[in-house]
Amino acid sequence: LKAGGVAGVCVDLILFPLDTVKTRLQSPQGFRKAGGFRGIYAGVPSTAIGSFPNAAAFFITYENVKSVLPHGSSSYLSPATHMVAASLGEVVACLIRVPSEVVKQRAQVSPSSSTLRILSHTLYHEGIQGLYRGYKSTVLREIPFSLVQFPLWESLKDLWSWKQGHVVDSWQSAVCGAFAGGFAAAVTTPLDVAKTRIMLAKAGSSNASGNVLAALGGIWRTQGLSGLFAGVVPRMAGISLGGFIFLGTYEKTRQLLL
Repeated sequence: LKAGGVAGVCVDLILFPLDTVKTRLQSPQGFRKAGGFRGIYAGVPSTAIGSFPNAAAFFITYENVKSVLPHGSSSYLSPATHMVAASLGEVVACLIRVPSEVVKQRAQVSPSSSTLRILSHTLYHEGIQGLYRGYKSTVLREIPFSLVQFPLWESLKDLWSWKQGHVVDSWQSAVCGAFAGGFAAAVTTPLDVAKTRIMLAKAGSSNASGNVLAALGGIWRTQGLSGLFAGVVPRMAGISLGGFIFLGTYEKTRQLLL
């Protein structure tokens, strides 16, 4: 819990400006109208509050599921174990992450409004379900992301450990995390764009229904391939750096605590 929470807070706060740029590039009104480079830390209180419990919930689930399923470097079931554990971890973590993400992204494209005002406006007009707008699309983004990132991260660590004859250090785990995160970020960008559009959609609009395929179809028809991969560079950069900080900090904190 502590290791996951510390890792989550570190990565989210350090890389927040990159996340804001990515959100504004993906927003329906476009980068400039969404705020450009102005108010780059808009929405940071929401992230600061949600980061620790979100990351802690993920790693508690991930490690516990991993411990009860067959695993180990010699087991051919190891990648499947990591996939199942990461997927279940994301489903649990999204219960905390989505409300925080909804408020954060709405603040990022409306830098003149405070986080508290956006939270109260969402609750007043849409209720609790408004805070969970995009839960399904977030889970549908995070599960494919985790299916790529975590088995790749674990496999790279096992390979590096085997080559050098001892378990990888925390910085080596961080390098593996950066590569795995960047690759996973690139291939799942269209799902991230769809999730952003659903969270930012006006209540009652077609995207507000949360239909991921409809959102992807609308983006494809209006903006083509470039629309589906909007924000891919800051997303890859942010998640590569995030993977380095997040997974490296997690391993280092675990080593210090255990």
